[in-house]
Amino acid sequence: MALAAKLQLRQSQSLVMTPQLMQSIRLLQLTHVELERFIDEEIERNPLLERAETQDETGGDQPQKSEASPEPTAGDDWFEGETEWSAEAISEKLDSSLENLFPDDPGRSERLGPDLTAQWKSASGGSAGGASSEGFDVGEMAATVVTLREHVGEQIALAFPNPAERLIAGELADGLDEAGYLRTDLEEVGTRLGADKTTVARVLTVCQTFEPTGLFARDLAECLSLQLAMRDRLDPAMKALVANLELLARRDFQALKRICGVDEEDLLDMLAEIRALDPRPGTAFSGGASDAIVADVEVRAAADGSWAVELNADTLPRVLVDNVYFARVSSHVRNQAEKEFLAECLQNANWLTRSLDQRAKTILKVASEIVRQQDAFLVHGVRHLKPLNLRTVADAIGMHESTVSRVTANKYMLTPRGVFELRYFFTASIASAEGGEAHSSEAVRDRIKQLIDEEKPADVLSDDAIVDMLRESGVDIARRTVAKYREGMNIPSSVQRRREKRALANAGR
Repeated sequence: MALAAKLQLRQSQSLVMTPQLMQSIRLLQLTHVELERFIDEEIERNPLLERAETQDETGGDQPQKSEASPEPTAGDDWFEGETEWSAEAISEKLDSSLENLFPDDPGRSERLGPDLTAQWKSASGGSAGGASSEGFDVGEMAATVVTLREHVGEQIALAFPNPAERLIAGELADGLDEAGYLRTDLEEVGTRLGADKTTVARVLTVCQTFEPTGLFARDLAECLSLQLAMRDRLDPAMKALVANLELLARRDFQALKRICGVDEEDLLDMLAEIRALDPRPGTAFSGGASDAIVADVEVRAAADGSWAVELNADTLPRVLVDNVYFARVSSHVRNQAEKEFLAECLQNANWLTRSLDQRAKTILKVASEIVRQQDAFLVHGVRHLKPLNLRTVADAIGMHESTVSRVTANKYMLTPRGVFELRYFFTASIASAEGGEAHSSEAVRDRIKQLIDEEKPADVLSDDAIVDMLRESGVDIARRTVAKYREGMNIPSSVQRRREKRALANAGR
């Protein structure tokens, strides 16, 4: 057959990954905080974008707008709808909020002091006839967060009048980790500051007397020893116990009794003292308040017995496209470059609002399908959690598996049973011993934990015994799987549990 060159026209379709399409896919997997940061960057770059809240505050002309989410609902501010607050009302509100902050803290009143209500009244402008409370910020009453470095720095200033020693102490303080342990080598500190090792060690000894006791320890044993010495409880037996923490971790009480030279009753008393100590004294002075988990989806029972699935309005960014500003500026463009810049800004702004809207709809669709699949879990609890994978949800809603994976990454759902990450509902399948419906791995973990919690000191369950009990209840599981689940829940082996339970039982006699 002869070969010849010729031209042919062919029409075909293909998916082109444009930068905007790639950005839309990336938006799906962003967390609430990451999404807010991304939107802030886009607003800074694009003059046609603004947040809905800022538009409400201007009081100017309302632009023709494209919204990425519904209008915000009314907030739950304490002073909303109230014009005047009496001292009694303020006190009642304050007591209520403190109960929420410290629900199980009986020493709250003593620690906060009796004059806090009076301070509240003064900060809010006094009586109704005094200064107006408009613009009052409740956050102003919050205590300033003290970091570990600041807390230690105040004690260094008082403990070391000598500038050279104060400089060494500051260098040691910079070597503290979040738990309050010293992670700096003393010789390196001496070399950097030109001080001998004896001086550095003397400064460290003083620093180890700071509050809370246990700071500047170089390991767990030293941290516990410092606290025991402060309580005048570091006797030879306790020193031997602290020096053999690895035996305590293995619950080898027989070896500990022999090494410490004490009987079982004394050993149990010593263990109780160890448990009362703080192994991480620096955590009370962390760098700042941790961010609370904000649920992206809320699930609640509907009146008809079904589940109402809604997006959390607080996690939906409210972005507007200012078309009025675009029209006004477009009439004053001077060249083609400016015209192209405005057109690109408008295109990007419209794309962002559409992408945010599509992101919200996709999250809601995936969450609704998860709720439908895990209805038994919401009604009866973790024992009824069904095995579920990404493909099952993707096929049910007509999306690609990778899209479902991005949507469920770092997203949370608020349910009547608590807040769960969306990935929590996707669990492996464990076959049924009777050939029936498969069991969820999370439900099996919960069953294993319950069996171990209910065991008695004289009848501690081995992994083989747990396997037999699970198979009797219809779960076909291997022994190594039980061991893996047990270790994943930080549950010791049957030998270690038997030692601990017998010791605790003897202590209760």
